[in-house]
Amino acid sequence: MGAHRSTYMEATMRDAATVMAAERLGAMHQNRISFVRSLIRNMASQNWQVTKQEWKLCQRGYGHVIYKLTTPEHVYHLVVFCDEIADDDRNDRVIAEKWDVTFALVQGDVDVTLLERLRANVPLQEAGRNPNNVLVLARANKSVRVFKHIVHALSQGKQPEPKELAEVGYILRTTAVYGNGKFGIADFKLLENNPDFSQSFSAQMCAVYMLREFSLDWVHYLALQQGGDKAVALYRGLQRYLGVGNATGLGMAPYLINHPCIVDQWMTSRERAIARVFAMPPEASLYAPLQGLLKKALCHLEEVTTINEYQDKLNHQAIEDIKQLLSELTKLMASHPTWASLIEQKKVVSVEAQEILTSCLIELYPSLVDEFASQMNTDETLSIPGGKKIQDLLDVLQKKYRWAIDADYSLAENNYWFWYRSRDKEEPRLGVRGEEAGEEKELPLDIGKQVNRLYHALLGCDVEMSVAEFLLQNSAYRSITRRVWTLGNRAMGDIQMNVLRKDALPMHLLRCKLAIFGATKFDPRSDRWVRVTFFQGAPLLDEIHDPKLSDTWIFPSMPLRDEIAQSDNQKINGGFAL
Repeated sequence: MGAHRSTYMEATMRDAATVMAAERLGAMHQNRISFVRSLIRNMASQNWQVTKQEWKLCQRGYGHVIYKLTTPEHVYHLVVFCDEIADDDRNDRVIAEKWDVTFALVQGDVDVTLLERLRANVPLQEAGRNPNNVLVLARANKSVRVFKHIVHALSQGKQPEPKELAEVGYILRTTAVYGNGKFGIADFKLLENNPDFSQSFSAQMCAVYMLREFSLDWVHYLALQQGGDKAVALYRGLQRYLGVGNATGLGMAPYLINHPCIVDQWMTSRERAIARVFAMPPEASLYAPLQGLLKKALCHLEEVTTINEYQDKLNHQAIEDIKQLLSELTKLMASHPTWASLIEQKKVVSVEAQEILTSCLIELYPSLVDEFASQMNTDETLSIPGGKKIQDLLDVLQKKYRWAIDADYSLAENNYWFWYRSRDKEEPRLGVRGEEAGEEKELPLDIGKQVNRLYHALLGCDVEMSVAEFLLQNSAYRSITRRVWTLGNRAMGDIQMNVLRKDALPMHLLRCKLAIFGATKFDPRSDRWVRVTFFQGAPLLDEIHDPKLSDTWIFPSMPLRDEIAQSDNQKINGGFAL
């Protein structure tokens, strides 16, 4: 297989103009190399163990809990603080000051002194200061309706109503998960050689996965307090169905623009995996598994509810497209030499359906794609080698930045928005240029416009002039020139989106990053913030070593009502008396 791989690994990668277009980024779904999936594979293959170390909650569910995580080389602890807050204080915004739950992932042991320091600082979040053996600092709020419904039902010896759970999909939702040196905690440099968390965002994902286990333990504990001997455990299929919610706003969008090399690396690794898959023949033996995956995707989409009319329309179109694809699947597989050929024919279906099919195909070839999950890190340096001429730079611009140099920035529609950071809300905001205050504080996220200006400045120069001489005379272009050269010479390069344009949808940027993380159930609450779910459908911590469960949870859906009704209600065995 090694010799075969080299012939198609790069040759069949999709074009950057296709992959990095905003519409396609906004249609991405979880796949095998998304961070949540690779994390659980690592936990399973390396036999990570998680146990409760302390359970110090009062009968009403307030106090602290500590979980111990043991890997082959290190020990970590998740320290969780639960506080009583008023409903009016339960706010998902960055400026919130109180949360139902705050937590930290700590490397090493947690003694009494450290616990007290964490107790004094973790609940303060940004206002606190934590030691640098804290890898992750985060907070979460309850879905109050789901939380109360589950606890009440279990305490009465009954299973909760599935429809109540399906509408939300989680018990807790995170509102911020900090890593990488924020507020005094460990910088990512300290983890680069850590075998457990050397991949970007892996520590954050692990903390969220462990929080999911706590959310289930928490409702079980409270059901026991309220129901005593009557209380029963949540059906395990429902436990798997519940993930951890996340509320994400515009603050995530600038990350993708300000870290272009990382985004290129993420997308390039994904596209290399896809290229390997697309080059394979649609063998008849794969019909049943692919059909099963597409049916799972169909069921998942049919269960997703969103108040956003635009996303709801996309979901319904994707449902119709997948139904059509399923009806034609046998014929399509028999009539195409490769998946790439089949995909090319099905470009008539919606982008959303195309990307669903792509995620399903990736699932069929773990031996071809899983290695790319460890290739998500990269050097972020932007630079230009010596000796380059204006013509060299123009060649890069004309090859990789047509989307920017062909735009007419004299048109108001291409300059409609400006991005700024709100002093009061402490997060990025969009303003209407010429109408709203704050334009003088505009953030430099207008990459397309900067590229356009650079291109037209270069057109007035001798093509034999050195880039170094040009920049000596035009220092304002240094930053964008370094970016263009670096990203223009990478496989995928910059996101091809003018974020100033009137019809630009920041949601596309949010979804791209969240899909790479592994989020599901995209529910835009407006065109500027979204709710998603992490680890929905994922195995529970005591199930990650079961191959039937550990890596088969793409496109999760609610267990069948009959399946829930026919299950034996088990008593709660949570090990809470620690």
